[in-house]
Amino acid sequence: MDLRPVIDDIVSRSDDLPAGIRDRRQARALLEELLRADYPALLDSDRRAVITGVVHELEDDDFFGTEYVGEVFGGEDESDE
Repeated sequence: MDLRPVIDDIVSRSDDLPAGIRDRRQARALLEELLRADYPALLDSDRRAVITGVVHELEDDDFFGTEYVGEVFGGEDESDE
């Protein structure tokens, strides 16, 4: 089964997701509910693949915000010599 149309449909509706959803775990749970309601015929394995695909697309669109690792404005250490 080609799941791309389902992934594209859900991603296109991402603006309708509650504004407070910024955590991937919450998003996955919400997507699970959405898929069960809108696409009840999907197999569990297909549902998981769609959720993974949607989360990946949302990450690419910076839906979850930017995550920094380390010093944001870091550069070379300036030491007194």
